[in-house]
Amino acid sequence: MDINAVGRYLLKTRKLYKLTQEELADRLQVSRQAISKWETGAALPDIESLLTLSALYGVTVNEIMEADESKIMRRLKPTACKEAGEHKDIGVIGCGRWGTFIGWYLDKIGHNVTIYGRKESAHLGTLMKGHGNEYVSLREEIALTHDIHEILKKEIIIVSIAAQGLSELMSQLAELQVQNKIFVLCMKGLDITSGRRLSQIVDDTLDKSNKTAVWLGPGHVEDYYAGIPNCMVIDGKDEFLKKELISWFSSDLIRFYYGVDLVGNEIGAAAKNVIGIAAGMLDALGYRSLKGPLMTRGTHEVAGLIKAMGGKELSAYGLCHLGDYEATLFSEHSHNRQFGEKFVLKQPYEALAEGYYTVKAIVNLAKNYGVEVPICSTVYDILYQGAEARNALDKLFDRSIKEEFPMI
Repeated sequence: MDINAVGRYLLKTRKLYKLTQEELADRLQVSRQAISKWETGAALPDIESLLTLSALYGVTVNEIMEADESKIMRRLKPTACKEAGEHKDIGVIGCGRWGTFIGWYLDKIGHNVTIYGRKESAHLGTLMKGHGNEYVSLREEIALTHDIHEILKKEIIIVSIAAQGLSELMSQLAELQVQNKIFVLCMKGLDITSGRRLSQIVDDTLDKSNKTAVWLGPGHVEDYYAGIPNCMVIDGKDEFLKKELISWFSSDLIRFYYGVDLVGNEIGAAAKNVIGIAAGMLDALGYRSLKGPLMTRGTHEVAGLIKAMGGKELSAYGLCHLGDYEATLFSEHSHNRQFGEKFVLKQPYEALAEGYYTVKAIVNLAKNYGVEVPICSTVYDILYQGAEARNALDKLFDRSIKEEFPMI
């Protein structure tokens, strides 16, 4: 083994993935000086760091120690696969509003798509009857199935279901001994019981040969289907996988950004639904002008929770949280905003509002990490503790006077 060759390999690989020494050190929980020593051949990474580097770059530990630079270069070449006309076999688990749209979108940009729903699913029944639903019309080339084994034949599996059903789904897939698949979660939320992020549920349950990424960000199916473009984020632990997915999934309709904070992006994406419910409550009370403070203070408290959980505060100001506010706090299509409004008006609302479940998980996480989340706590009190909405929201905005940006 040539320690200097290993150092050159690590240096070149880090630069190919556009990471600074500080960013890599932060991911590996080591000092920048340690990274420098590895890259100059003064030292080798310990086994724990090697395993983390292996997962980060999508290579084996042996490939790192062999220091074969040609292999990493070959792995980066697929970023041009879309232009080369490469089509992927993709399965979509979930046939509701977003699952169906994802199937439509991936078919539109040239991939081979199969959409799965449970046999008793009303959503699947609708698709089977007319090959479409109230949101999108599907081409006949898109396959529809209630046989999960058909989906498990695919290289890439998109999951777009209710967040509280993910744990059960992953347990079912674990029993089927699923291996060597790419799972992409196009969904937002936290497990209401454990507080786990959705990618954690997948990683904790499935075989380690599988890889996981998340597809997050703003936009509504209605707008995308009408041809209105937007931007989204793909994030995950495997740097190479993120680059591949972005190359496969990008189009003129959706521009993808490269996520660099899985914790922050997942927490931010989940929490924005809670802020969306709060916005709907303000709408119901005629307090629409308070959405400005709601946005700024909501972002501030979510940034604090992200930091406490080991993420980057700035992620709260990115596409997965603040960047999704217009679609969630103002749009007529926002389920969470509509739910908050209907709840205060004591009117029925049957569509899924993930924020209802997420807020309970966030309040518990905030308590565990010693973080104040006054907006989320107020929404929780209204939804779960019977607090009267007007009084609770009046108290929220009548909190003690403080500096807007302390310690700046």
